[in-house]
Amino acid sequence: QVQLQESGGGSVQAGGSLRLSCAGSGYIYVSNCMGWSRQAPGKEREEVAAIYTGGNSIYYADSVKGRFTISQDNAKNPMYLQMNSLKPEDTAMYYCAAGYCSGAYRDFNYWGQGTQVTVSS
Repeated sequence: QVQLQESGGGSVQAGGSLRLSCAGSGYIYVSNCMGWSRQAPGKEREEVAAIYTGGNSIYYADSVKGRFTISQDNAKNPMYLQMNSLKPEDTAMYYCAAGYCSGAYRDFNYWGQGTQVTVSS
């Protein structure tokens, strides 16, 4: 059974930083990549960042490039999302995910419950 749990969300002022963590179990047997997505009220879920097993490939959405950093020491360790220079438009529920990735193809089919990030202006 795959379990993913996010932590580290909260409220911060614009320009501030937060670090999200994702810990879990079982995912290393059914996935080769992990990532973060977010969903704001009334909007579709947006993929934010992804990291392939071993860190040999990393993806960032244009909206977060240069501000967010995804990391994971190895597949058995927690995954992190360091978020700097936060903007009000980053406000959303952030979800950790695990799945299968190959090149530009990413299919996340295991999800955590989410952690709320709120950025005030």
